[in-house]
Amino acid sequence: MKLAIYGYGNLGRGVEAAIRMNPDMELSGIFTRRDPKTVESKTGAPVYGADEIAAHKDEIDAVILCGGSATDLPELTPKLARDFNVIDSFDTHANIPAHFDAVDAAAKAGGTLALISCGWDPGMFSLNRLYANAILPDGTDYTFWGRGVSQGHSDAIRRIPGVLDARQYTVPIKEALEAVRTGKQPTLSAREKHLRECYVVAAPDADKAAIEQAIKTMPNYFADYDTTVTFISAEEMREKHRALPHGGFVIRTGKTGLAAEHTHRIEYSLNLESNPEFTASVLVAFARAVGRMRERGRVGCLTVFDVAPADLSPLSGEQLRRTLL
Repeated sequence: MKLAIYGYGNLGRGVEAAIRMNPDMELSGIFTRRDPKTVESKTGAPVYGADEIAAHKDEIDAVILCGGSATDLPELTPKLARDFNVIDSFDTHANIPAHFDAVDAAAKAGGTLALISCGWDPGMFSLNRLYANAILPDGTDYTFWGRGVSQGHSDAIRRIPGVLDARQYTVPIKEALEAVRTGKQPTLSAREKHLRECYVVAAPDADKAAIEQAIKTMPNYFADYDTTVTFISAEEMREKHRALPHGGFVIRTGKTGLAAEHTHRIEYSLNLESNPEFTASVLVAFARAVGRMRERGRVGCLTVFDVAPADLSPLSGEQLRRTLL
């Protein structure tokens, strides 16, 4: 399967590495909005300007989009879906239905297949929420993220005028997590489950008070959380915030029995040393599924809910039944 990368930041480099680990895939090219002469790929793959992608249509089975959810993907995914099979990691949960509709219309018009909001949340966590809901209909869902760096939230901060660099850490509140694990099924607001810590490098002449206000009031990102903003130097950012760890927990507690007398807890957890590399690995696995489903004639937009698990694996059905079932 011939894949292309559109966008060559942390996520794009993760996709490049993930493709190398899958023998049934190859990287056709990397497309960047920077001057391609200034970008050198880690694996020797060719690098092109973003506006050259149409000329390579016959060389690409699917494009993995590696832009940010705040401003990039809402525009890029529908645009590219008119001509290519595409996969993105759009992660603004509240806006997924609208993003789906836009991409679905574009993909159907172009006769292509698109898969959106693929990664670990949304993505793998979404699947585990679905499974747990189906198994324990009398129950309550809880999702905790972190402690780790959110790529999407960090990118959203970097889009604020006057910000040179930023890292945003999502931090679960320990007492809330412990209460859920006891099976008490507490009602928790977003603010009661997580803290958000922001570390920002501001331009020398930037209005730091305005930047802090813009962060703390940003809808869908920070407005609903207790958020701290700490301004640091570029040197401190390099020394202390270079790594990109993340992780979290999906938990559902529920009851079974005629009198709902038995309590159960389903818990799925991730501990990620590199958020972008793990997200990239999920994207590449689902790209395989997109290729297979397109070969069967599927068009339009999908989410991870629409993909059969067997389509993610390079193994045959017989191999899966013998080794994993």
